[in-house]
Amino acid sequence: MLSILKQSHSGSSSSLAMPRGLDFSQALSEIAGMGGGGGGDLQELRARPLTERRVDMHGFCNPGDFQRSPYLSARGNIANVFRGSTEEGYKAYHADKYDEDKNPNGIINFGTSENKLCFDLMSKRLTQTDMNLMEPPLLQYPDWKGHMFLREEVARFLTYYCKAPAPLKAENVIVLNGCGSLFSALATVLCDPGEAVLIATPFYGGITQSVFLYGNVKLVYAYLDSKITGTSTRPFQLTVEKLEKALQDARAEGVTVRALILLNPQNPLGDIYSLSELRDYLEFAKRHELHVIVDEIYMLSVFDESATFHSVLGMDRLPDPQRTHVMWGISKDFAVSGIRFGTLYTENQDVANAVGSLCYFHGVCGPVQHKVAQLLRDRDWINQVYLRANHARLKAAHTYVTDELKTLGVPFLNRNAGFFVWIDFRKYLRTGTFEEEMLLWRRFLDNKVLLSCGKAFECSEPGWFRIIFADKTHRLQLGEGFPEQ
Repeated sequence: MLSILKQSHSGSSSSLAMPRGLDFSQALSEIAGMGGGGGGDLQELRARPLTERRVDMHGFCNPGDFQRSPYLSARGNIANVFRGSTEEGYKAYHADKYDEDKNPNGIINFGTSENKLCFDLMSKRLTQTDMNLMEPPLLQYPDWKGHMFLREEVARFLTYYCKAPAPLKAENVIVLNGCGSLFSALATVLCDPGEAVLIATPFYGGITQSVFLYGNVKLVYAYLDSKITGTSTRPFQLTVEKLEKALQDARAEGVTVRALILLNPQNPLGDIYSLSELRDYLEFAKRHELHVIVDEIYMLSVFDESATFHSVLGMDRLPDPQRTHVMWGISKDFAVSGIRFGTLYTENQDVANAVGSLCYFHGVCGPVQHKVAQLLRDRDWINQVYLRANHARLKAAHTYVTDELKTLGVPFLNRNAGFFVWIDFRKYLRTGTFEEEMLLWRRFLDNKVLLSCGKAFECSEPGWFRIIFADKTHRLQLGEGFPEQ
């Protein structure tokens, strides 16, 4: 990685712009008629109406090779060619994974947000005898919202770790096979096709795929940047003023916005919102009758004691409880992204029932529901063994990477949550364009290092990258080019 940064960069790369604000038929026509093109200037992009805006999504598809399939609907053709913002790198990694013994020249993955520090703890816990139960109810169809024993355990778990002022209710809990399915289901039941959800950039790019492919729901962006201006006190700070501007701009163009998505802790920034900030965001949503989808999937991955996480479920009073919906899952906090489990907590029974109907397509199998319930109820092991070790390992890995970045003089956001560091590589771009950012990303990949570039998160400034640090030291050393100590 370091050797690549030391090299000079020149030229440009072409990328495809993903259609936003169109229905599937319009999107398909746009793709078929495109021959490529770059991301363009950000100010020019922002100036376009939302109904015409194209947000550059590297790797969405290859328009030159695109052919409409006669066997598929317009929606099917979109799904057929759709490639998420990280798909190219993800596929390359899976075809050439680094393995110390079997493939030592393979790709080092610093792009996928996974915790690779606690496999030993989780594999040991998940193979203990209490996990191995195979009773008839686990092999039969459950309530589509999840087995009640699991929903009760989730309610107790969230009550404890979210510091809820009163016990949370199992009837408000729904379980699905991951938070991606939850985003998809919520977008589908809260928005009609062509309507929109408000979100601040940069953000986890997988949300785009989740809300668009099923529900044909678009995203309206509140652009954040690194400059500290106005009421901001830190880079990329989300403020109500920025939300207001994005919402009013969308409405002025005739776009109906139904909801606001909050990521807390934030991916890729690592920010943790204060109670006052959360209250401001929720009050803003209430004023405009917006649903709020709060993703707290990294809530137990705050690894420094100086930082305090505040869950929305821990607030004394929600401004609009019927429009506030909180999601969490085990993939991040328990380092088991291969076990697809996510949960929604909502007091709105209309929303719960509508999402519950879609759980027919996104259910969690009975034996896995049992294992998750056993895991969540083991409070002693979680507190005394797992969280202590996980936080210590995350902190050590974060310190290792950030210390090296400081030594090299590479700017970054120094945060205390999640598995990632938001790094400023702008000084390595000669002209400061997204095309040049993509060239740098490709050079990393060609040299066997997978990172995530800022455009994958719809960042407004070229040159920012996300690196995952929750990995073993020897892989960090190898991928980043740091000498072994």
